[in-house]
Amino acid sequence: MRVVHYLNQFFAGIGGEDRADTPPTSRRGPVGPGLALRQALGADAEVVGTVICGDGLFADRSDDTVPEVVRLIEGFEPDVVVAGPAFNAGRYGLACGRVCQEVAARLGQPAVAAMYPENAAVEVFRGEVIIVPSSATAVGMKEAIHALARLALKLGRGGALGPAAEEGYLPRGPRMNTRGDRSASARALDMLLARRAGAPFTTEVPLPQYDRVVPPAPVTHLSRMRLAVVTECGLVPPGNPDRLEWVRASKWLKYSLEGKDDLGPGEYEVVHSGYDAAFALQDPDRLVPLDALRELVRRRELGSLLDAYYVTCGNHGVLSQMAQHAREIAADLRRQHVDTVLLVAT
Repeated sequence: MRVVHYLNQFFAGIGGEDRADTPPTSRRGPVGPGLALRQALGADAEVVGTVICGDGLFADRSDDTVPEVVRLIEGFEPDVVVAGPAFNAGRYGLACGRVCQEVAARLGQPAVAAMYPENAAVEVFRGEVIIVPSSATAVGMKEAIHALARLALKLGRGGALGPAAEEGYLPRGPRMNTRGDRSASARALDMLLARRAGAPFTTEVPLPQYDRVVPPAPVTHLSRMRLAVVTECGLVPPGNPDRLEWVRASKWLKYSLEGKDDLGPGEYEVVHSGYDAAFALQDPDRLVPLDALRELVRRRELGSLLDAYYVTCGNHGVLSQMAQHAREIAADLRRQHVDTVLLVAT
């Protein structure tokens, strides 16, 4: 069986963020984690080639990059394609998911990826791509590689996959009908009795889990507080120099307000595509109300204002990714000795 492995520039040993613009390239045989993949596959399969692309280039120019990546993969005539593991690396995860999606669509070949269940790419691609769960970091490389190898062998042979819970991949959404020996009411009663008795049971209809967010205490003594602005409105400098994504943002950014008393037209642009930004472009203070906040400081109704604002894009945001943004921004706010935050939404 011929296996082709997709990697980013880091796991291919080319470099880190400084080489994130590495163009699509290929090498014969296994590279980096591919050596472990070759061993896990055993005598039934061979890693005939590795295709590599920088995370930054793939994220910024995916539509231009994908055709070349797929062409390189096709050149190795694969029976199955393996991508990753990407662990919790957002851009790498998105690249692995897109590669698997395109391999299936353009080449008609099976593909499997591995990543941390809370990687932003999981919510994007889980409906179309077979994704094996991994740890958040490369500490779990061995386990992820063995899970990838097992499913790659089955997919490469043309075998039909069973339910996610049995095969070890992340659920993709569709529910398949099967014939059971007992009625739904009898099974439901068994689960109820097990729950009452404190015994283990597995639900047949798992529900999504959402955090219960406790409202913060009211702000008191605003005249003594240092305030910062945090927003998901997608307001960035012209040209979007840091490449904030317009949908499912994988990052948050911080831009200086030093020396500014208001935000003028032409000084910013909006990358968020989930609302009409026409009025915001006329006056960006509608999104980041710098003019009003400076006035409050002058009137001593507000203690001080942090000379920077934090921004991401909330359009189709993945909850786990947004929670990570919140933790990281909160940590930076504490380092800046900020007392309270104005959350500006769209």
